Amino acid sequence: MTISRRKFVQLASTAGLAVAAPAVWTQGQAQSRPLRVGASFSLTGPLSATKAGLVGLQIWRDDVNAAGGLLGRQVELVTYDDQSTVAQIPSIYSKLVDIDKVDVLISPYGAVLSAPVMPFIKQRGRFMVGMFALAGNDGVKSDRYFHSAPWGPDAKVNWARGFFEIGKANGCKRIAILNADVEFAKVSAAGGKAAAKELGQEVVFEQSYPPNTSDFSAILRNLRAATPDAVFVCSYPPDSSALVRGLSEVGVGDSVKLFGGGMVGPQYAANLQALGPALNGIVNFNLFVPEPTMVTPQVTSFLERYTAIAVPEKLDPLGFYIPPFYYVAGQLIAQAVKGAGSTDSAAMAAYLHANPTPTLVGNAQFNEMGDWTERRVLMTQFQGIKGNDIEQFRQPGRQVILDPSALKSGDLIQPFMKARAA
Repeated sequence: MTISRRKFVQLASTAGLAVAAPAVWTQGQAQSRPLRVGASFSLTGPLSATKAGLVGLQIWRDDVNAAGGLLGRQVELVTYDDQSTVAQIPSIYSKLVDIDKVDVLISPYGAVLSAPVMPFIKQRGRFMVGMFALAGNDGVKSDRYFHSAPWGPDAKVNWARGFFEIGKANGCKRIAILNADVEFAKVSAAGGKAAAKELGQEVVFEQSYPPNTSDFSAILRNLRAATPDAVFVCSYPPDSSALVRGLSEVGVGDSVKLFGGGMVGPQYAANLQALGPALNGIVNFNLFVPEPTMVTPQVTSFLERYTAIAVPEKLDPLGFYIPPFYYVAGQLIAQAVKGAGSTDSAAMAAYLHANPTPTLVGNAQFNEMGDWTERRVLMTQFQGIKGNDIEQFRQPGRQVILDPSALKSGDLIQPFMKARAA
């Protein structure tokens, strides 16, 4: 069966990675049907920065196939471009299941694109690994869905809890919450408010803004007047960048010790390079940074291989945020298939629920919702950034881990305005 390939997917072939290599039994045995993993990727459209994740998945596929495949079958990836639009998702996943006959599914990127496929997998009883959808399974509660990202249990409240715990440890009692008027940011802001309440912190300022906001001067002045101790921000890449630039012009006042938390954008190399020293002092979530407490030979090898493919293709040259977790998705699939001894969705899910999985970023153990039982979201502070050379972000000490304590690599510099000048 011939599978159409999008232009981006062809990069794998130019890099020596076959997208749909046939599986061949060794020692002269007959050819076997490949084990197919199906997914959509945002190769085009506003979410196309996430397409670097495909490289992470391809590297996993090559590793598995080099080791003999799964259940004696070579792994084949069947992927389509969802164009960053919700409208494409139902037809793509129906095709993957009913026409392409894939064995395992990986979700689209993020909560918005994943939402349409969740009722589908519940109805069909399909095993799926979710990609970066915060609390993506809270609605349908499928027992065959597993997060690749380590948001932890009750993610709506707890994924950014480290920000508020750092604040409490540093005497932050008055909290401001600023969020874009989009689903992820609204959910994050509500969770932040709940976490603050649990920790005995008072929310003294709340502001939602349109997602196309580019001038934050008035909002920042109003925020300053509230004299918060900490400012929890839930934003997407364009407004994250605009807000960081606004900080350089307006500031937030001397009362603020902690700023950031839920900003999407500073995880990507393009934004790191563009904003440079303007990021200093911001404390924000991440999932991997090259600090000594996180770097292992396995991670180093993965990133070297990723970079060799990504740089010529003009993808994110660092690849810290998204690509490793597509590799993790593959590891979860491999563990489930091997543990179950089949591609039966129920057996695969039962095995993952009952057994920990060693991954690129540590052991994953899942609860009944497919959440990691231990939250492993990082809170890091940008420190000592000078100029706009992207290579500095490969070095330790630029994104210092403050939380969780098991991975801590440095201390908070505060107050915020002092940290910006450090």
